[in-house]
Amino acid sequence: MSEFGSLAYSLSQEDSGWRWCVYDEDGVTVARGARESQAAAWADVEKTLRTASRPGLDA
Repeated sequence: MSEFGSLAYSLSQEDSGWRWCVYDEDGVTVARGARESQAAAWADVEKTLRTASRPGLDA
C-alpha cells in the first residue's frame, strides 16, 4: 500500500518538451518535473510511482 494511497499522473507536451506531475487521491501534487523527451518524462513518472508504492521510501 502506498503511503499516498491512490496516485494519478499527468503527462503533457509543451514547446520545450514534456511536463509531468503525480498527484495523490486528494489532488495534491506529490512530484513533478519536465524533460526534453516523452520517454524520459514517462520514466520519471514510473520511477515516482514505483518509489511511492514502496513502504519506508520517500518519493
